[in-house]
Amino acid sequence: MSAIQDIPLFNQSEIVSRYPHQPLKGQKALVTGANSGIGEGTARYLAAAGAAVVVNYVANPDAAVAIVEDIKAAGGTATSIQADVSKEDQVQAMFAQMMREFGTIDILVNNAGLQKDSPFETMTLDQWNLVLNVNLTGQFLCAREAVREFLRRGIKTDISCAAGKIICMSSVHEVIPWGGHVNYATSKGGVMLMMKSLAQEFAPKKIRVNSIGPGAIKTPINRSAWDIPEAEANLLKLIPYDRVGVAGDIGKAAVWLASDDSDYVTGTTLFVDGGMTLYPGFATGG
Repeated sequence: MSAIQDIPLFNQSEIVSRYPHQPLKGQKALVTGANSGIGEGTARYLAAAGAAVVVNYVANPDAAVAIVEDIKAAGGTATSIQADVSKEDQVQAMFAQMMREFGTIDILVNNAGLQKDSPFETMTLDQWNLVLNVNLTGQFLCAREAVREFLRRGIKTDISCAAGKIICMSSVHEVIPWGGHVNYATSKGGVMLMMKSLAQEFAPKKIRVNSIGPGAIKTPINRSAWDIPEAEANLLKLIPYDRVGVAGDIGKAAVWLASDDSDYVTGTTLFVDGGMTLYPGFATGG
């Protein structure tokens, strides 16, 4: 096997060059859990497409500040705000700060999430609650604040066809069971039905709600799954497209879902997974 490719470094100026027409110009976006990994990639791509972006973080403020400065250096607009999305008071304070600094919100990317893996029989209530509180309740709290602002402000046709857009970061594990990760898979299954229910309820108000379902994406927190040849070889057995994804794959999808190019899309999960949800084992068996 060829040498393992590490996580590619972001070049913000190069990302900006992908979007000369600025499809998100004038829009205000909040990306939760945006100081690394998929959240960072999404924040960078939204900023490159013209949105002013809030980089939310719960820890490691230096990383968030560095991302903000990089976006600004490439001509974008960004700020960082600390908040634990599982805490109602902190979510409300974050939105209040965003309203003061940016005036409104047009795009919410509900990205913050974590894993606390355990065999089911030894999983503690704390492990269960932590994952559900961040991955599912956190998305509820942020979506509720965003919807309140979308309804208050309504549609501004010079900005977007929609009154607002919510992108829930889900996972292939909203449809693929994952033994040993029951709390995580349960949280993502909940995200799916929350997203669909919100999309159904608020489509008449021209609020679009969708999800992105990443497959295997190279991020610092899952490095052990791909950073040696043997690990990558095992991972690629699950990916028909024969490469591990990168955060930019998700960022590009988020730009499209946030833009008016996807104005007739609501209530769906866009799987960005190299075909992982095709159940590749059935290509030769089953």
